[in-house]
Amino acid sequence: MSKGPDASFQYGGQAVIEGVMMRGPRRVAVAVRVGDEIVVKQEDYHPWAKSFPFLGWPLLRGTVVLMESLILGIRALNLSASLVAREEEGESLSSFEIGLTVVGAFMLTIALFILLPTLAGHLTRAWVGTWGQNTVEGITRLGIFLAYLITISRFPDIRRVFQYHGAEHMVINVFEEGASLTVSEAAKRSPLHPGCGTSFLLFVLVISIFIFALLGNGPWWWKFGARLLLLPLVAGLGYEFVRYARRYRQGLGWLVMPGLWLQRLTTGKPDAGQLEVAISAFQSVLPKQE
Repeated sequence: MSKGPDASFQYGGQAVIEGVMMRGPRRVAVAVRVGDEIVVKQEDYHPWAKSFPFLGWPLLRGTVVLMESLILGIRALNLSASLVAREEEGESLSSFEIGLTVVGAFMLTIALFILLPTLAGHLTRAWVGTWGQNTVEGITRLGIFLAYLITISRFPDIRRVFQYHGAEHMVINVFEEGASLTVSEAAKRSPLHPGCGTSFLLFVLVISIFIFALLGNGPWWWKFGARLLLLPLVAGLGYEFVRYARRYRQGLGWLVMPGLWLQRLTTGKPDAGQLEVAISAFQSVLPKQE
């Protein structure tokens, strides 16, 4: 399989409703199963870093990719819901509505993973001391994340989305191993992948414990503001680690294992039909020479 000029590009995507979104070096594609048919929608992809090269600098690119992925993900979910409902035109969100959704998701993330853990740590400072409150804060942040994943994994509809998540990983694993993009080959692969967004979030949460611990003590509003300002740095470090782990997965060993273990909550074993959908999405974003 010829890699072509984009051999260094790290393919990725996400599960959507009854389908998979894949992102390639030049295109984004969403493949959705509608009845017995696989409907594929694709469009050109222009990363922000292509227009503004400084956005691709190490540490900075993590936050940029996170925002791009959030926007692309919400659009893909909206499209998949429309296709499944067979009401694509009437159900689509406007750009303004997508923007509001992104802002709302960002604000909820700040409240759950910055504000609430910071308050929890601050309120215990009299009993556990400065380092103890950082531990309480970190445990609270990780606990909220795990509780969220465990809760949503109990819903049947979400479990089906998680099966498509596994299909996405299995198809990318096939490609990265240089095997043929077929259902039979994909079925042999693991539904886990070191470059998964679940692993990224876990590493961000763990890295935040150490970075935020360096800030010391102070009023709760100062702690909250400082953590908010450092969030791009933490996200950048998490992204660089996952990027490195993906490229050198064999050499990192136990460092990538926690992220893979956590993916057992967010992935499932797909059936042949789900693998077909993931392959259709992936083939749509490959450069022609591949």
